[in-house]
Amino acid sequence: MTQTIRAVKRTTNLGLTSAVHRSKPLSRAGLLERMFTLAFSGLVYPQIWEDPVVDMEALALQPGDHLVAIASGSCNILSYLTADPAKISAIDLNGAHIALGHLKLAALREIDDHAVFRRFFGQAQSKANVETYDRLIAPRLDAVSRAYWEGRNLAGQRRIELFARNFYRYGLLGRFIGTGHFLARRLGCDPRVMLQAKTMQEQRALFNRHLAPVFEKKLVRWLVRQPASLYGLGIPPAQYKALAADGDAGIRAVLRHRLERLACGFDLKTNYFAWQAFGRGYGTEPDAAVPPYLEQGNFETVKARAGRVSYHQSAITAFLEKQPAESCNGFVLLDAQDWMNDADLTALWTQITRSAAPGARVIFRTAADERLLPGRVPEAILAQWQYQEERSRALGARDRSSIYGAFHLYVRGAAA
Repeated sequence: MTQTIRAVKRTTNLGLTSAVHRSKPLSRAGLLERMFTLAFSGLVYPQIWEDPVVDMEALALQPGDHLVAIASGSCNILSYLTADPAKISAIDLNGAHIALGHLKLAALREIDDHAVFRRFFGQAQSKANVETYDRLIAPRLDAVSRAYWEGRNLAGQRRIELFARNFYRYGLLGRFIGTGHFLARRLGCDPRVMLQAKTMQEQRALFNRHLAPVFEKKLVRWLVRQPASLYGLGIPPAQYKALAADGDAGIRAVLRHRLERLACGFDLKTNYFAWQAFGRGYGTEPDAAVPPYLEQGNFETVKARAGRVSYHQSAITAFLEKQPAESCNGFVLLDAQDWMNDADLTALWTQITRSAAPGARVIFRTAADERLLPGRVPEAILAQWQYQEERSRALGARDRSSIYGAFHLYVRGAAA
């Protein structure tokens, strides 16, 4: 067991250092990069913040397809099963995310009651969840994942006990949202009031009254000038630099616009991202919006297809190097490319292009509203893909998470 615990510590952020560290250690940029790596060394995303409904429409998955996707919190990995791909390879550098994925797969194998499954991963705040883990799930976990969930914090509590205290309030993102709530209340702006809205008109009124004013507060103006203040949103230094091109006024405008879209752009009754942002959890009503894998109507389907998912702790480029030519039909890159330099992007797209089957699709998001790849990836590679600009814009406008600058869809060998 001691060796297993050491393996957990050693692999929690395997490869993250090489992905982020670009500057000299003692330079300002180098220090920020290393602070970011430290922040990302444990659980980051208890919930992924990309809309799986938009993803599945863009990917147009077919039976027989092999999908390669960055795992993050695995909400989308399991939700993609509703589209019936033959195989999903879930990739992540972060060992905590891999352990979370294995926990969800083991739960699907052992839990037969949707209400119990939803209580575990939907409400995620019941002592019964810990009992379910000990009785049903733990015996089916691999040794490294089990060691992770049974590892203890400074107070002597096992990590699995987070599911008795609202799991979604933890991890880097959960704590970031909690800090945002704390600061907002101290500044006289309570995000929780957004959930009182009954109509989209009321959403707009509540946003203007309770949330918009916070962006003019002196403390907030100072905070947004500090790159580290946005690490909880998963924004590394390179992304921050792109967003802050127009100074603190520019990044405040970007953040305000995206929060406004989250608060007012979609009916809150259908937007579980807004519930996480403003309520720090999913709604408790039986018909409350949740990710597709948690919906009652999808439970048996997801459970039956869970064996199609495999997890791999690796950089996605390294994983693709091992795949046969033309063997992959879809690629989900999240916003990982925002972290990459030109050489990294070229290496990644070289392997994507080699391993992509005809008609394969690649989707990703960017913090800024930019194409990202032209001028950075050789034209000989990009010429084998068609960028679906109009389709990308339309799909991005429907992404309920609302936190990205743009959504992008490339199709292998498609007509323009």
